[in-house]
Amino acid sequence: MNEIEVLDIARDAVFTLLKIVTPILSVALFVGLIIGIFQALTQIQEMTLAFVPKIISVFVALILLFPFMLNQMRTLTEGLFSKIANGG
Repeated sequence: MNEIEVLDIARDAVFTLLKIVTPILSVALFVGLIIGIFQALTQIQEMTLAFVPKIISVFVALILLFPFMLNQMRTLTEGLFSKIANGG
């Protein structure tokens, strides 16, 4: 295994990580923005008001997106196993 193959594996791993994490972070960002706007408009500065809806929405997004995330991780793993089996 040379440097190019290692860099290809690392690049694939990083892109897979980004594909898996981006939807979840986008949901958290969107919900946080909506809650922040609501808090600014109503002047309610309660910490649990920001935390609870965000964590619930992230859990729901994880449940809904789990098949997609699992498929992406499986594709990366199968690619790695095939590279190992073929000797690089």
